[in-house]
Amino acid sequence: MDRGAAVLLTAVVGGLIALQAPINSMLGRSVGTFQAAFVSFALGTVVLAAIAALSQGGLGQISGARGLTWYYLTGGVLGAAYVTTVLVTVRALGAGAVVAATISGQLAMSVAIDQFGLLGVARQPVTALKLAGLVLLAAGTYLVVRE
Repeated sequence: MDRGAAVLLTAVVGGLIALQAPINSMLGRSVGTFQAAFVSFALGTVVLAAIAALSQGGLGQISGARGLTWYYLTGGVLGAAYVTTVLVTVRALGAGAVVAATISGQLAMSVAIDQFGLLGVARQPVTALKLAGLVLLAAGTYLVVRE
């Protein structure tokens, strides 16, 4: 995929994450926090199961996960932690502040992953420009989060 198209697609899907927080929060008010997280993941699981079944290789390729190190299988748990946390925090902070804090945390962790070449990612050293980007993002997050 072309780099520009990948950035655009990621930005569009990132915008959908901003919708996820208030949608799940309203669901949580109706059915409870953990129940809402369960419903969210259950529906996502059904959709992904259908997509995986219809994709090349089908569900049979899942058996390839057997040889992986345990932490490569924790993505769903990390996603559940995020969704459940957002269900609670969006009520106190609002959607904008939650997404701003999320993006700041994601970028800081991603830069650390790149710096040390963690989890199979090619090592990309932190530069002064990357640090400046982190500082600017933190400042922007502060401006969005503050009351």
